[in-house]
Amino acid sequence: MTNRKEKKINVRTITMTGLFGALSAVLMMFSFNVPLMPSFIKMDFSELPALIAAFSMGPLSGVMVCLVKNLINLMFSTTGGVGEISNFILGCAFVMPAGLVYKKNKNKKSAFVGALLGAVIMAVFSIFSNYFVVYPVYTMVMPMEAILGMYQAIYSGIDNLLEALIIFNMPFTFIKGMCSVLITFVIYKHISPIIKGTNKY
Repeated sequence: MTNRKEKKINVRTITMTGLFGALSAVLMMFSFNVPLMPSFIKMDFSELPALIAAFSMGPLSGVMVCLVKNLINLMFSTTGGVGEISNFILGCAFVMPAGLVYKKNKNKKSAFVGALLGAVIMAVFSIFSNYFVVYPVYTMVMPMEAILGMYQAIYSGIDNLLEALIIFNMPFTFIKGMCSVLITFVIYKHISPIIKGTNKY
């Protein structure tokens, strides 16, 4: 009886992880520009399903959602997979700490602390990911002077790419992560029973 129950839970977890990965890929397609940021930097909520999965089904499920999302988006990639690799790394940096902290002590405080920690780590990782992975690819189609010019049009004090990433990209990535955190806190209680299959009709 126990083995049958565990098998049922595993099948549900795999199914929900796949569905969340697909949802995450769809959300990634609905990106949009935000004020005070260069036009090529866009906002999306694709980390939201991964964070919910990490809380409800464990950190590994959150990581797998990030993987499925980027494998799907790889079919439409314009960066030869480089953007997807970077997105996967940042997504994991966000949901893994959040899921691990929450798994250790499942309450609102640990969920917030874990998600906040994940958002900070993701923001810091974004500097290295963009500097060493993403922007070198961008420079194949756009000169670095043009890229910096888009930052300088917003803030003329930018002198180099590293400064641009610290002043613009890092806070943006943190805010992006925290938006997913806030939405998760609003909806998690309502959808958690459905995800886990414990809802009662």
